Amino acid sequence: MANSLSARKRARQSERNRRRNASQRSHVRTTIKNVVRAIEKGDKAAAEAAYKAAVPAIDHSVAKGIMPLNKASRHKSRLNKHIRAL
Repeated sequence: MANSLSARKRARQSERNRRRNASQRSHVRTTIKNVVRAIEKGDKAAAEAAYKAAVPAIDHSVAKGIMPLNKASRHKSRLNKHIRAL
């Protein structure tokens, strides 16, 4: 356990940030899974709607530093490619 006052504060901040980041990461993964499920069902309209909901979530995670830009771009590109193939 941290001994100094500043180290205790930093531990509190780290825990709070870890929880927030985990929540955001979970939300992004869920939105991506919704797109994948719609693609697997072959429902193009539902896949496009889910994709439109997922893109802002992915972009937000990049802005907050939760996901690297290249990983976000890769997800968006691959999902969009699958939707166009339907």
